[in-house]
Amino acid sequence: MKFIASTGTLLKQLQIINGVISSKVVIPILEYFLFEVDNEKLRIVGTDLEVSIQGSIPVESKETGKIAIPAKMILDILKTLPEQPVTFTINEDNNSIELKSDNGKYKITGEVAEDFPKFPVLEDATEIKLASSIVQEAINNTFFAVGNDELKPALTGLFLDLGTEDITFVSTDGNKLVKYKKSNIGIEQPTSFILPRKALNVLKTSNMGGEEDEIEVQFNKVNASFKFEDTTIVCRLIDERFPDYNSAIPVDLPNRMTINRHDLIDSLKRIQIFANKTTYQVKFNITGNELQLTSQDLDFANEAHERLSCEYAGEDMEIGFSARFLIEMLSSADSDEIVLSLTAHNRPGTITPATHADDEELIMLLMPIVIKFN
Repeated sequence: MKFIASTGTLLKQLQIINGVISSKVVIPILEYFLFEVDNEKLRIVGTDLEVSIQGSIPVESKETGKIAIPAKMILDILKTLPEQPVTFTINEDNNSIELKSDNGKYKITGEVAEDFPKFPVLEDATEIKLASSIVQEAINNTFFAVGNDELKPALTGLFLDLGTEDITFVSTDGNKLVKYKKSNIGIEQPTSFILPRKALNVLKTSNMGGEEDEIEVQFNKVNASFKFEDTTIVCRLIDERFPDYNSAIPVDLPNRMTINRHDLIDSLKRIQIFANKTTYQVKFNITGNELQLTSQDLDFANEAHERLSCEYAGEDMEIGFSARFLIEMLSSADSDEIVLSLTAHNRPGTITPATHADDEELIMLLMPIVIKFN
């Protein structure tokens, strides 16, 4: 079998699919890509058995065939080659692969394609079509709050709560929580599931198209799939119960501060330099229309103070937050101004955009930390 592919196009597709390949594989074949040529298209598959992704690119070929090719080696070769056509010649009898470029010839040993895991096919699946912009916005707003603690598997993914009139995306790591809801879209039978972090990361780095493009989402009790353009991502769902996120979000928050998001991010980035490197604690002192920020590292006698203008309605307050967590939250939002709503120094607060579209809602919940300096 022989085919010709563009190095740039092939490398771009392989880098996306490589996102599912683990450095610690269960079986050796998982360190490979599956290459399958048919009808002048190269289908490429990668998997870690939990998340699988397939994509395709156009190639010049009059033949059909398939082989498993070492992922790291083919990526390393393509990264060093300039943009040019590369000819692949594959001998399926001995699994040898020859690459021929303008400057040289390279030989790789592959594996039998039949040893590669079958790409998952969803049975009895529910299907919904979502605008790619909705999926991108949801992941951008929530990904940073997805947990890493494997002892709490329910928190290591993104919770999708699908209703008849809206879809809600929720992530939390126990310290921060993000809820993003999109209205005027839903399914006939309400349901919910948890997408794993790895699948989210692949979706985040994939090109899901423009605002007018749609993503075909299918799911059953075990798996979910996302199909857009020539790419399909299938992942095993996290079989755990997600916490009751609505009960965690406070409703009555009488103290509200409106402030420029960019100014607050810049101030926090400066002031965290002087904070304790374990907690990154920053004290908020809100009085009138002024926010005073203070950070200290008592072990090294470092200290910083800054003042920012704001609009505030409520009682004067002192409250401590992690600068790192706040920066993550504020960076995920896209409005120029945000509203920080509070009730007490030891109770969680919420961050919301000062303005938003009528059909969407974004709420970020942040736990305060005890102030340990004056």
